[in-house]
Amino acid sequence: MAIPDKRTTEAEVVSRLRDGMTIGIGGWGSRRKPMSLVRELLRSDLKDLTVVSYGGPDIGLLCRAGKVKRAVYGFVSLDSIPLEPHFRNARQNGTVEATELDEGMLLLGLQAAAWRVPFLPCRAGMGTDLLRVMPQFEMVRSPYPGPDGGEGEELVAVPAIELDVAFIHMNRADQGGNGQFLNQDLYMDDLMAMAAKECFMSTEQIIPTEDFPKYGSFHTQRISRLMTTGVIERPGAAHFTECPPDYARDEAFQKEYAATAKSDEAWDAFKAKYLDVTEDEYQKLVGVAS
Repeated sequence: MAIPDKRTTEAEVVSRLRDGMTIGIGGWGSRRKPMSLVRELLRSDLKDLTVVSYGGPDIGLLCRAGKVKRAVYGFVSLDSIPLEPHFRNARQNGTVEATELDEGMLLLGLQAAAWRVPFLPCRAGMGTDLLRVMPQFEMVRSPYPGPDGGEGEELVAVPAIELDVAFIHMNRADQGGNGQFLNQDLYMDDLMAMAAKECFMSTEQIIPTEDFPKYGSFHTQRISRLMTTGVIERPGAAHFTECPPDYARDEAFQKEYAATAKSDEAWDAFKAKYLDVTEDEYQKLVGVAS
């Protein structure tokens, strides 16, 4: 059977989006983020987005650009810089609504959406103020007896986090939308993909399907073409976040970015130089292969 051709571009993907959508962004902190797609979002007129992420510069950039109405996250960090400064400013200034979840609760919310169930039960949040400050979370009692044969245990019900669109980045992919990660962790990219109505995957390199074993064992081939709508070949697409073994995080650039949270003038200069340009121009400026 012939492999379908799902190749597309960042611009074509973003042209499909609408104001107010819920967008899941894969990766973890400042690691293997689909940054070329995030930059294309920044170039667009889209607004009022809900962004779901194990957050890094994706949330920070989108908040600073005024694209985000609500952020749903387990954390927002640049890893080597613990607090994402633009997101911190947005939270302190009250310019973005926030749904702060335990990392496991975020995972279960995505898992519930991926499994097409309305919620999943968990113990995370019990014994904390989470249920007080987030009254949208309900408790649910197990229909099965407890260990002592008595009434079933009461647990937190984590609602499904359904996404309109997911963006993920893989080290390798084929033209049909199968994807392969080559570092130590898939993060939650497969759940992001399955929780979304549409998933778009950027990749460092499109390869023939039969070449996947040359790069890694079977367990690294975790993104199925059944999960993806389109694939974008863009070497360096995750810059300035890390994407091992292809490249490390660009720490110098990340520090330059983080410093722009200190003033509007610094941000405006950074935006004009790096964001108000095409992706090809951006990659030439930062010295990433394209």
